[in-house]
Amino acid sequence: MRQLYIGGAWIASVSGKAIEVVNPATEEIIDRVPAGAPDDVEAAVAAARKAFPSWSETAPAERAKLLGAAAELLKERAGDIARTIATDMGSPLGFALKVQTLMPQGVLASYAQLAESHQRESRVGNSLVVKEPVGVVAAITPWNYPLHQIICKVAPALAAGCTVVLKPSEVAPLAAYALTEIFHEVGLPAGVFNLVSGVGPVVGEAMAAHPEVDMISFTGSTVAGRRVASLAAESVKKVALELGGKSANIILPDADLGTAVKVGVANCFINAGQTCSAWTRMIVHRDQYDEAVRLSVEAARKYTVGDPFDEATRIGPLVSAAQRDRVVHYINRGQEEGARLVAGGTERIFDRGFYVEPTVFAAVEPGMTIEQEEIFGPVLSIVPYTAEDQAVQIANGTRYGLAGAVWAGTQERATAVARKLRTGQVAVNGGQFNPLAPFGGYKQSGVGRELGEHGLEEFFEIKALQL
Repeated sequence: MRQLYIGGAWIASVSGKAIEVVNPATEEIIDRVPAGAPDDVEAAVAAARKAFPSWSETAPAERAKLLGAAAELLKERAGDIARTIATDMGSPLGFALKVQTLMPQGVLASYAQLAESHQRESRVGNSLVVKEPVGVVAAITPWNYPLHQIICKVAPALAAGCTVVLKPSEVAPLAAYALTEIFHEVGLPAGVFNLVSGVGPVVGEAMAAHPEVDMISFTGSTVAGRRVASLAAESVKKVALELGGKSANIILPDADLGTAVKVGVANCFINAGQTCSAWTRMIVHRDQYDEAVRLSVEAARKYTVGDPFDEATRIGPLVSAAQRDRVVHYINRGQEEGARLVAGGTERIFDRGFYVEPTVFAAVEPGMTIEQEEIFGPVLSIVPYTAEDQAVQIANGTRYGLAGAVWAGTQERATAVARKLRTGQVAVNGGQFNPLAPFGGYKQSGVGRELGEHGLEEFFEIKALQL
């Protein structure tokens, strides 16, 4: 069994208990990680608190050097880490390399640069405004992007001069261990970064409630985010939350329908639909609705489901039996409420593995469960509209506001509609994801931003010196 990483050393959990890591493609146990206990959290927070004064005063250039070395080592090991992610999380290997590993490697490298270049002082009249690291940061991360979500929190926290206690998801924790080994090898000082694996109700809650934790950064479901925020409120600590989504893909009548549908289906099914920012609602004018449904079904049938290590696979398994059952429940609910299943469904397609076919629903109306709630699987809902204002109203008509897309005949028209969406990020006519741009949500999709300079700013306190 693996160990925890606390105070610069690998140590056993006081619990003596293990969590089994399961390969979602084969249902076989591939590893075991410690089921951390509150006492482990206590030790990790103490180590981070002890390391904070020295790390916060370390020259930005030195912090940048260490983060840069970690980014280089991560790049060297990208192939091995991608195979790890494909095994414990189920992403197809090509996606696991390009998106799950090399993209976060680039994010880590970007924070190595920002650690040194970011301006931490400015003048406002007779005041010197100073940015200072917030302190000890507790980071709780999910299983769907098990390396990227860690780096989105840990890299800016370390760059700012904070120390970190990380709890990765117990469902797919192995990439976190690989990153921890890299931090250890590049010589990150003891206590600056600590890893405590375990379950949310035990380890996560102990971190969120701990009085010596200055900030909690959480990515996960909105329900769990509310719990984290509630616990953090007791000690009035800073909170950053990246939560659920139900993003809309608005296709206006003058858009290139074929391209908009093809890209929209691809975005919905990325990572087997286990992406908080996925465009899971395609909103199409009634005059083009039947054609959009036909094109969506045609596109969905090209998404080969299978072994993550098979080059032909475009959709791997869902991460766990519980996640598969959740998605199947929503597919059944969609049919019960009157939506029309036009592709996919709930049939078991393999004897083993947590697989769900890419699924498309037509005749979806605003307010249906599958139109309102985050499913977190390869399920697309196609919703009709008659007027542009109605399309915007439907897009804004959920409790979420994380991402979205707008397609139109001109960029100007698409941008004008994009400005009306109450959401943190909008792709305009297929604009590419930018890992340096701020990422985060409106409404119940979260609080705060990740990535780039905006992500770094989350980990500072602001002080005004009146001169």
